[in-house]
Amino acid sequence: MSIEPTPRPEPPADTPSALPATARAVVIGGGVAGCSIAYHLARLGWSDVLLIEQHELTEGTTWHSAGFVGQLRSTVSQTRMIMYSSGLYAELRELTGLDPGWRGVGGLRLATSPERVEELRRQASSAATYGLDMELLGPAATVDRLPLLNVADVRLAGWLPGDGWLEPARLGTALAAGAERLGVRIVTGTRVTGVTVAGGRVHGVVTTAGAVAADVVVNAAGAAAGHVGRLAGVDLPIVPIKHQYVVSAPLSDASTMDIPTVRDPDRIVYFRGADETGLLVGGYVRDPSPWQPAAGAPLDEARTLFAPDLPKFAESWANARHRVPELRALDIARVVHGPEAFTPDGEFLLGETPVAGFWVAAGFCVHGLAAAGGVGKVMAEWIAEGTPEYDVSTMDVRRYGRYAGSRRWAGARALDGYSRYYDVVYPGQEWATARPLRRSAVWPRLAELDAELGEKAGWERVNWFGVNAELTPQAQRPKGWAGRHWSPAIAGEVAATARAAGLFDQSSFAKLDVRGRGALDLLQHLCANDVGRPTGSLTYTQMLNSRGGIEADLTVTRLGESHFRLVTSTASGVRDADWIRKHALAQDADVIVDDVTGAYGCLCLWGPRARDILQPLTDTSLAASDFKFMRAVNLFVGPVPVLAQRVTFVGELGWELYAPTEYVLTLWDLLQEAGRPHDLRPAGYRAIDSMRLEKGYRVWGSDLTTDTSPLAAGLAPFVRLDKPFLGRAALLAERDAGPLPRRLRCLVLDDPGTVCLGSEPVRINGIPAGRVTSGGFGYRVGASIAYAYLPGDVPAGTPVDVGIFDRWVPAVVRQDPLYDPKMLRVRA
Repeated sequence: MSIEPTPRPEPPADTPSALPATARAVVIGGGVAGCSIAYHLARLGWSDVLLIEQHELTEGTTWHSAGFVGQLRSTVSQTRMIMYSSGLYAELRELTGLDPGWRGVGGLRLATSPERVEELRRQASSAATYGLDMELLGPAATVDRLPLLNVADVRLAGWLPGDGWLEPARLGTALAAGAERLGVRIVTGTRVTGVTVAGGRVHGVVTTAGAVAADVVVNAAGAAAGHVGRLAGVDLPIVPIKHQYVVSAPLSDASTMDIPTVRDPDRIVYFRGADETGLLVGGYVRDPSPWQPAAGAPLDEARTLFAPDLPKFAESWANARHRVPELRALDIARVVHGPEAFTPDGEFLLGETPVAGFWVAAGFCVHGLAAAGGVGKVMAEWIAEGTPEYDVSTMDVRRYGRYAGSRRWAGARALDGYSRYYDVVYPGQEWATARPLRRSAVWPRLAELDAELGEKAGWERVNWFGVNAELTPQAQRPKGWAGRHWSPAIAGEVAATARAAGLFDQSSFAKLDVRGRGALDLLQHLCANDVGRPTGSLTYTQMLNSRGGIEADLTVTRLGESHFRLVTSTASGVRDADWIRKHALAQDADVIVDDVTGAYGCLCLWGPRARDILQPLTDTSLAASDFKFMRAVNLFVGPVPVLAQRVTFVGELGWELYAPTEYVLTLWDLLQEAGRPHDLRPAGYRAIDSMRLEKGYRVWGSDLTTDTSPLAAGLAPFVRLDKPFLGRAALLAERDAGPLPRRLRCLVLDDPGTVCLGSEPVRINGIPAGRVTSGGFGYRVGASIAYAYLPGDVPAGTPVDVGIFDRWVPAVVRQDPLYDPKMLRVRA
């Protein structure tokens, strides 16, 4: 039994060996990702690009890849990246004359349980929104596609004709050849031993063949990317994990190379044709093993493999034999047990690190070959043009905080994710490992209130309080997946907030202080709205990229002549701070940007009785005439110093109360005691999400992304086109082009028990028209609400259909907001 899957690929005959003294960009890593990035940079006109590989091309993580290409992914951007990759192969053939090893054989996804059938039907709906062909097949049609299958327990299958697989060496060679044709210099057999950093930015690399000066360095080192990151002083959450597949002895068929790929997630196994007549069989074990070499760095040795571990692979092999009966009489011919690079959340790790000019493209979680073309495209655009065409915020390295630099935290999360890789993941389902990590000051009060906790960016956050379930025992559980992680307490907290008041802990929201003589000019340049208002003013605004896409959605409070506090979403703090700092550096602005999230807690008191509860605790007048909407005032609540901001994310009267962290528990207790006679209730984030939908408040990352503009998102009132700002030219062009081609619209479903989860297709008169960005149930208006980008000329009242689990549900376009459209409650 061999452990060598394929012969070594021959290196390009004309590979230069001399190392230049300078380069415009250095790419570290000669796998498919590194070669693709170099190729796409050159295609954008970057000359003088150098790629360095310590072995021969593809001999790190790429060479032993199983090569599966499944185009349907969990996000539209990752799906688009893989779809783009498929279209790249013809271009490579034309440019290089080389076959990139693509086999478009189609793919089958099997469902053998009721839960998996539901997932498959949801995937079919998502495929429709992404423009992917996907057909649902019964058992008989499934076996027609692949006669060697045992389908006795198959309930349903998804057929994706655009799926297939790639041969790693051929793809790597074709990408490298294409890059060289465009002027990229490739040097192999040279190891990077250092990354030169000074003044917070990269200046080049040090190698075994000498130093190279460069202002851009891209870490595409696969399973060794964490090690390369540390050479630059950057901790990257890259976790090498041992991943295993086998190749069977020959089947009786003359060839298996053109059979469809098969994924059987209920049995944690996947397979395809291999070696002309065998099957390549892989799986995700429940007890994965991390890998850290005893000495040296990961991938120091070329074509690293581990000894076979067939006992650990036994379940996957037994399930493969169940699915393909012919395997029962066959042995394993070869075992491939190698390292793969995983991340804590199973998403790619892309973007610029805290060291300016030092980029990363790694952590592909076994999907590096499938996405290689798309990765090269977005990375090259990002580096050369400042922003990629696709929204890659879910893959952005800046989605993590400092905690992700902990190998223990990253390892625990990555191993947990690997072990549950093929599990059905339901909306609202929470990670259980490496918790709790970040806790607000009110943590000691949560257990006694039966808090149901979620987690975001390491923060423990209350989804709902179990004690509130008694408030609305009649609340109906949403149908299907939307009702799996749900409680009547959510409805109770909405009702209490609308009737009296709710107390919400939003301490996890990121808080950034921007100070200095250049603060106003910098923020005016970055913000689409006017933030140059008097001290004590709040401004809701977006920060845009040069294409007019939304990079950040936040509020800006002017605390002084040259002091501003920005409040943004929990997971956006690192990213938004980095965006501001880099623009400050580019403008040589006299500005300091401090992340003060942990220094201050935030309790939100919202509801019609909020003023009655808060006024007795402070000497400052809270009358509407004295404390107006979108104003901030420093005051005392009892003995607690508070920055009170009259703003809301739920559409009710109220305040956000910011206090130094050491005072927050006292503030919570004071408010709870004062609120008891007024029926104040603690409330969580699920209630907030319901109420923000009713008010039409958008959420960044779903309704708002880097490839959507504020005009299309319905945020034109918060854009000041009469002042200069980044992205203004793109918005002017969009406005002057005539009616908007697409707008974010509110939908109300006919069936209130059916709730959208996101990415559902929307059609008008039977014709595809858009997809849902977010959805939920509005308890104050008693309706199932969704938001979707639709053609701009669609008027309110238009009937539409929403595809939910392969079923079309009638809905109607409504003018938003549905709740308190005149803002009477907010401004009370």
